[in-house]
This record gives sequence, structure tokens and C-alpha cells, in this order.
Amino acid sequence: MEPLVSVLLPARNASDHLAGALESLSAQTLADIEILAVDDHSDDGGLTRALLEAHASRDQRLRALQSPRRGIAHALNHAAAHARGRYLARMDADDTCHPRRLELQAALLELHPSVDACGCRVAFGGDADLCPGYARHVQWVNSLLTHEAMSLERFRDAPLAHPSAVFRAASFARLGGYRQGPFPEDHELWLRWLEADAVLAKRPETLLTWNDPPGRLSRTDPRYAPEAFHAMKADYLARWLAACNPHHPEVWIVGAGRVTRRRAAHLAARGVRFRAYLDIDPAKIGNRPGGVPVLHHRDAPRPGEGFVVSYVSQPGAGEAVARMLQSLGHAPGRDYLLAG
Repeated sequence: MEPLVSVLLPARNASDHLAGALESLSAQTLADIEILAVDDHSDDGGLTRALLEAHASRDQRLRALQSPRRGIAHALNHAAAHARGRYLARMDADDTCHPRRLELQAALLELHPSVDACGCRVAFGGDADLCPGYARHVQWVNSLLTHEAMSLERFRDAPLAHPSAVFRAASFARLGGYRQGPFPEDHELWLRWLEADAVLAKRPETLLTWNDPPGRLSRTDPRYAPEAFHAMKADYLARWLAACNPHHPEVWIVGAGRVTRRRAAHLAARGVRFRAYLDIDPAKIGNRPGGVPVLHHRDAPRPGEGFVVSYVSQPGAGEAVARMLQSLGHAPGRDYLLAG
């Protein structure tokens, strides 16, 4: 009999934390699952493989696979190719999930056949004082509970915590799996699916602990560096602007600093023209980097007279820009987007 949910779990040199992830899956209230754990060419002397085989001897729902190529995108696609479930659930080897996680997420997908992928709120499994950036990211992700919010915010960062996701297997086949490249595979997946009009949902319950170990890929792999994000996002954002910006190819850019201009330059390389930069720093206002004038925020276009893209990324800056633009009558998605 085919399981309802197939869990895709890549593991590479994961012996320090893999047992906790596997135990949390074995303890799920939804028993109708299979766990496809992929040893992604670990070089830890067989420790990861031994853990998988030991757990499989206790829980016959676990199948230990060996990825044919190194890399998380290949490992996930390899697991998906072996999956038999109606739904595909993501899980990382360093995270743990609430016992009702898969039950509640599968129930949402069963109830709402138009939804392609369902996430949940996540707990930050790290030190918020030592890693405030991750803690803020978790808070932001948890604030996006509707498809509309996740769609509008997708150009800032991945709007759904990847290891919390449960997909329809049919949607995964229709919209495409993971792509390997110089970019974060999870964010690229959400951008590609949303561009294809996929529908996302998120359970309001906190059902997964998203841990933040020092060796996490997003800390160590250059594919997750900020510039890799912005280069990859620019392709999708440029196409979105071409379809949705009534003033295309012209936009106004919030932020005139060197970092902001470098990130916005990815858009210019894709044919988007900058009418002006908007800033509040008196030292920048009046300058013309690359021939583009730097104006004060108060000189932003009125609603209907220009489209604004914000690239500022300091903590709280995007929210401040949104409040400023909304006070002028701008609406997100219609008159502006946050992309920082």
C-alpha cells in the first residue's frame, strides 16, 4: 500500500544530530508515511550511514538511499524519484518536528486541493543573541501566513521555511523539482513555482524546530551568500516587473548606498531602467551615480506615476520603507515591492 506522505531527508556528515530528526519523524501521529533518507556522500567514516541503517532496523518505514551525485538539490530529486506518497515532505537532518506536523499539514492539503505546498510556523533552534539575523528571519517567515503575503514578499527572501514544506507530488512533477546552480535551491524553487501560479499555504501552528548549527549550508556554502540570492532573484523580479509594472521598464529604487546599488544593478543588466534612487542620507542626495539622480524619500512618485522597488536590507528598513510608501497611498504589488 502506498504511503500518504514521503519524507525527503538529505543527510551529509550528520551523525551529531540525525538521530533527533529521525526520532521526531518516527513519533509522528500520522503513521502512513515513508522516510527517504539520502546519505549524500558522507565522508565521516560511515557514521551517518550506520545511523540510518540502525534506525531503519527499528522503523521499517525508513529507506536509506545513496545519492548518485553530491549536492542537496541532486539528493532531494533522487529521494523524490523514489517516493511513493501523494505528498512529499521536506525535512533536514539537523531539525526536529512536532508529533502532529505531518498530520496537520497533510490535512490542510487534503482539505484544499488547490494548494500546491503547505508550510508551517517554525521555532528558532539557535541563540538569538549570537545569531540575531537568523532569529529575525524566522520571525519574518512566521509572519507570512497567507498565499498573498508569501507571494508579495518572495523577492525579499524565501517566504516559506524549506524544511517545513509539504508538497503535492503531482505539483512537484508539474512545476519541476530542484535545480542545481550557483544559488539557493529552496528560494529558486519558490520563485519558480510562484511565477507559474502555484498556491502556497502555511499552518499557523509551530510544528518544526529550525536549528542553526555552525555548519549549516546557508552559513558555509557560497550559493547562499547575499549576492547569489540577488543575482538569482533578479531574473524572476525582472520578469515580474515586465508583466506587472505599468511603467516598465522604468522603476524608482529605494536605497542609494554602494551595496544597494550593486544589488539593484542585477535588474539593470536585465533591461530595467532606473528613474532615480530614493534615500534619506543628506550626503547621498543630489549625487548622480551612473547618471541616475539620488532624491529624498519625500520626492517619491505619487501612486500611479511610478513603480518603486526597495533594496534596503538593514533590520527594520524594509518595514519602514513600506510604512512611508503606504502613507503616500502606495499599495504593495501595485505601486511598490520590497526586494532587499
